[in-house]
Amino acid sequence: MKNILLLTILSLYIGAQAQTYPSLNINLLAHLDPEKDITGSDGRKYSGCWGWVQPVTQNEYALVGTSNHTYFIDVSNPSVPVIRDSVKGKHPGCTWREIKTYQNYCYIVSDDATPNTFQIVDMQYLPDSVHVVYEGTNYFERCHTLFVDNDKLYCGGPTPVGGGTENMHVYSLATPSVPVLIRKLFQDVPSITYVHDMYVRNDTVYASCGPQGIQIIHLTASNTFSLLSSFTGYQYNGYNHSSWLTENRKTMVFADEVPAGLPAKSIDVSNLNNIVSLDVFKSHTGATAHNPYIVGNNWCWMSTYQDGLYLYDISNPSIVSVYGFFDTSPLYGVNDNFSTSAYRGNWGAYPFLPSKIVIALDMQNGIFILDPDNNYKNTVSINETKSSASLFTTFPSPAKDELKITIINQSNSNIHYTIADVLGKVIESNTIAVNEAVFKTSIHTNQLIDGCYFITLQGTNFTETQKIIIQH
Repeated sequence: MKNILLLTILSLYIGAQAQTYPSLNINLLAHLDPEKDITGSDGRKYSGCWGWVQPVTQNEYALVGTSNHTYFIDVSNPSVPVIRDSVKGKHPGCTWREIKTYQNYCYIVSDDATPNTFQIVDMQYLPDSVHVVYEGTNYFERCHTLFVDNDKLYCGGPTPVGGGTENMHVYSLATPSVPVLIRKLFQDVPSITYVHDMYVRNDTVYASCGPQGIQIIHLTASNTFSLLSSFTGYQYNGYNHSSWLTENRKTMVFADEVPAGLPAKSIDVSNLNNIVSLDVFKSHTGATAHNPYIVGNNWCWMSTYQDGLYLYDISNPSIVSVYGFFDTSPLYGVNDNFSTSAYRGNWGAYPFLPSKIVIALDMQNGIFILDPDNNYKNTVSINETKSSASLFTTFPSPAKDELKITIINQSNSNIHYTIADVLGKVIESNTIAVNEAVFKTSIHTNQLIDGCYFITLQGTNFTETQKIIIQH
């Protein structure tokens, strides 16, 4: 089997050290970059990720897709993650790799060029090792994405050996190591040309179908597909990339990936005969949403390429607001250079582990183990009643000649700020005109001597103070 790689220090960033990534209400526990020496197209080294809890030990694992491997990382101690094993992919230098699990099995697909394979991995022997129980092309050679619902595996955009990409397959996992084909979507709904991604709940498939928008399909008791509804022609429509559903099945959030810079959308799907647009939202002008992940009914994590990972409050899905973010790609997130390389940065995340830590993958910068604040963690899976959280953040810390400030959810307002020393003497005072939901600005600090200061922001409905450090 594969050599076991134990990683405790190599390429590991411990969150207790100085924070080097802009963030709000989300902290960094650890950072790994096991393929840091790999170079590929556009510097892409990481793609999709998932999580898994071992039933016997209750250990938590991050399953990470990279250019050359799938890594199985023990995050039970999230500040000191350990790579327990890895599985090498057939195609080196992959841009796309996606992962899902069922029981103790892991299913891995890639949509990169041939030669390629579908892999099934048995994880029951962790932390010792994982065992590949299938690697081949009998099912398909390439596949864009996959989703597990109950005991069924849905595969979007599978391509058999020899080419000819199909729209979607569904397989039975009654024997998890040997999936059995149930049905191909084109047999019943040939009008859907391609399923790029899908979210499935109890055999109802919310399929993201590129230019065909969202197509909602049901796998019937007789194992045939029926088309229930379609949602197309909506505002700011483009290439419908991916979606997720709230626990109560009322709200769906989805992202259009192409062209770059389109906002994400929330829609009411409680009545499939009358799907209603609720809100459009984005992290920042020019940024592109990639993959949403909804926890409960009130929280949506959104992988947002150059802007990193965002956490949205969707408790009122008609007025979506930012709760926090972690910028895994600060080269772009700080400079806001969204006009080039729009599809760099944060690819995917996994916020469903019992510990409520979050796994996030940045294509160029590696694996991030994140810890959302207690306001989030204490509300998830309880009553989801919110308490107050920070509305602004500063970066870097310590700052030298410039302090960057991000203010959220204060559009079309004037925010007054003061900077005071430790004795309370005001050193600087000014007003910021905020015109975006996620507003970024900077303050020159070269006139401040080294030391500790306090910056206070005051708006119509809030006053908040944070400590800053200046070090020239």
